[in-house]
Amino acid sequence: MNTIRIGFGYDVHQLAEGESLIIGGIALDHYKGTVAHSDGDVLVHAICDALLGAAALGDIGKHFPDNDQTFKNIDSCQLLSKTCHLLREQGFEIGNIDSTLALQKPKIAPHIESMRKKLSDVMQTNFENISIKATTTEKLGFVGREEGVEAYASVLIYKG
Repeated sequence: MNTIRIGFGYDVHQLAEGESLIIGGIALDHYKGTVAHSDGDVLVHAICDALLGAAALGDIGKHFPDNDQTFKNIDSCQLLSKTCHLLREQGFEIGNIDSTLALQKPKIAPHIESMRKKLSDVMQTNFENISIKATTTEKLGFVGREEGVEAYASVLIYKG
């Protein structure tokens, strides 16, 4: 019998001028970027939390704490790769990932396919297993004021 589990992840980062903006493993050209200990890839962080939660392995802060200099400015895709390794050590595989980004600017639609490809390569899963959607908040709240970016992720993992 297969063991099927779901997980949910959420992450948020402040945006500031002069910082780099990396989302889904892709560097985006924008005058603002994320303020973070790592590279601040909000989408990857939400996916890591969802995967870890689904496997009951804690959260991203447990495995990659922001007070550990080892992870200072680290490429978040390395964290995602390590997360997938932890899951596979427990006998889990990725079924699918459904994620949503909330930010006012820049527009994400032109980058979604590149993000999906990058993440499928990092996670060693099929491209079709990854869904990325994007929305604005209609200029409401901190996202609408371009003060921050949010990401949500739901995942399904399974053990045979």
